[in-house]
Amino acid sequence: MNFLKTASVVAALAATLLTTGCGTVATIGKLEDGAGGEASRMWDRWVEAEGDIAVATTWERKVKAGVSAKDVEEILKMVAVERNMRDVGVLPLSKELEARSGKKEKILTVYSYCSPATARKMVDFSPHMAAYLPCRISMVEKDDGLWLYTLNMDMMVKMGRKLPSPLKEEAMAVRNTIWEMMERASKGEY
Repeated sequence: MNFLKTASVVAALAATLLTTGCGTVATIGKLEDGAGGEASRMWDRWVEAEGDIAVATTWERKVKAGVSAKDVEEILKMVAVERNMRDVGVLPLSKELEARSGKKEKILTVYSYCSPATARKMVDFSPHMAAYLPCRISMVEKDDGLWLYTLNMDMMVKMGRKLPSPLKEEAMAVRNTIWEMMERASKGEY
């Protein structure tokens, strides 16, 4: 199976190079080191998810049994403060739906965080990055418990054009903060 997977990736890359020509080769030279590996991981997740692009482009963590929604929220806030990220808003969608219908809803809350200086520099580097602002972590209650979801920030810092210093280090710090928030909140680690 690995041989078939590798052969299909090589064939796809070869076809891409043949059909897009020198532009592809020139672009590859401008990418971050390891961009191909990250693209391959995303491709694998996309295939495993039967084409669900949201699965391919996000990180998820199941919240450990016994860790409450309140615990998750407090830990997210705590890590944000520790790592100098700004809490820029909470969107309590399930509470809004409950207010509208009068019926109990499963938890769906979106937490937004930002490093304003880094955000400005990222948008100056690529205005399209504004579409990814602010960083968000969503808490979703499913039948098997609470889950956390966020954008795969490795796409931003590992797959694109090479970020200049100190922007690269600042972007990695934001990435690492979001990763830590997900990890600690999912485990209930204050």
